Amino acid sequence: MPLYQSQQIKIYNSLTGKKEIFKPINEGHIGMYVCGPTVYSNVHLGNVRTFMSFDMVFRYLKHLGYKVRYVRNITDAGHLENDADAGEDKITKKARLEQIEPMEVVQRYTVDFHNILNTFNFLPPSIEPTATGHIIEQIELISTIIENGYAYEINGSVYFDVHKFNETNDYGKLSKRKVEDLIHNTRELDGQSDKKNPQDFALWKKAEPQHIMRWPSPWSDGFPGWHLECTAMSTKYLGEKFDIHGGGMDLKFPHHECEIAQNEAAKGVSPVNYWMHANMLELNGSRMSKSTGNTVNPDELLSGKNKFFSKPYSPSVIRFFNAQSSYRSVLDLTDDGLLGSEKGFYRLMDAVNLLKIIEATTTSTFDVSAWKQKCYDAMNDDFNSPILIAQLFEVAKYINQIKEGKATISSEDLNTLKDTVNIFVFDVLGLENSSKSNSGTDKLSGAIDVLIKLRQEARLNKDFALSDKIRDELAEVGIHLKDGKDGTTFSVN
Repeated sequence: MPLYQSQQIKIYNSLTGKKEIFKPINEGHIGMYVCGPTVYSNVHLGNVRTFMSFDMVFRYLKHLGYKVRYVRNITDAGHLENDADAGEDKITKKARLEQIEPMEVVQRYTVDFHNILNTFNFLPPSIEPTATGHIIEQIELISTIIENGYAYEINGSVYFDVHKFNETNDYGKLSKRKVEDLIHNTRELDGQSDKKNPQDFALWKKAEPQHIMRWPSPWSDGFPGWHLECTAMSTKYLGEKFDIHGGGMDLKFPHHECEIAQNEAAKGVSPVNYWMHANMLELNGSRMSKSTGNTVNPDELLSGKNKFFSKPYSPSVIRFFNAQSSYRSVLDLTDDGLLGSEKGFYRLMDAVNLLKIIEATTTSTFDVSAWKQKCYDAMNDDFNSPILIAQLFEVAKYINQIKEGKATISSEDLNTLKDTVNIFVFDVLGLENSSKSNSGTDKLSGAIDVLIKLRQEARLNKDFALSDKIRDELAEVGIHLKDGKDGTTFSVN
């Protein structure tokens, strides 16, 4: 029996504003779409946080035995500088500034995106479609929306008629905005004069003579609107209605709102059962912003070459830091926070590694089965990784007590414990053991092993003063030696 039949998940649905029992459209199968990057610059940490959260969701659903089709797109055309359909395409602008082809921009930053995600131990999505690879589907979708009376063409551009749509539908139901309020708060922008109403958004834009990225269509040589690609690609690969749509909180309006409207206008159904939104990542209590200089990219964080952090941090420490906060909470990235997460991460890794050498007895002094279910309960509650980590620390304490002879574990429970820890630490949270994820830790381990050997030699030579000095001075810098019948191990605090 697959695990999902005994583990009931609740997901916070942004559409309804409450946690709901998750029931996939087709039993045992899940369709999940997550908005990917616009590849005109290096991926930033806020994006990484969002994708990391959905990587964890993907991992857990797969662990439960679901067959998950995870689609995450690449936006390589159509994303204008301004959500109100004004300005240049972001990729075209970058190409013009650097005097290279737009697809060179796309290739460079798509490679960067994949390299960063690989560094953080992401699982690849099932399908990673691109906007430029689905121009035909987008043109067909526009034609259908026009035929259904919810879009209009002016001077070669096509716009979605929000007011017409709102007569029979509810534009704003995801973001909880009313069209009347949008009208009141709209300011006139250059490039909006073609629209019937400022709230209308572009489905197709006629390309100006200088615009490099263009495709033929029934209306003009031009390019699709940003919102359109996700509707076209999600429904192509997941069907007119699918289970989960995810993305950053900043995409809820207008991007996801427009997706819902496009799908309802074209196909007559709301496309998604569960909308999930990951919250924002701040830096030292303030919004990340290139304009203010309050920003750091993943490479700078990993290398330590930045003005905000005292040292480099490993990918797994950063993943661990992210998982210590709910995906729906604002997360403040600070040096103190990362230092604390690093200590916690290595404390957990110490316990994981101890599991390899502890020995079973006939009885257990800890209810391993109940603890295991608590781990599932945490993840079943809207993927509550902070509670899961609390449970992992609880069992780490138990593992250390076994090593110190203060607790016992049966052979059956030891096997269950090993399997469960590996599942949640490595398969679900996506962490890697310190020996794999941090070359500096490898060097530290090698150096401490040398000191342990010197200490053993001193003890054999009855030079107990030197033996004690090595132990005590290591303890002063937070490295604690533990003597046992299988030899000497160490932990870092």
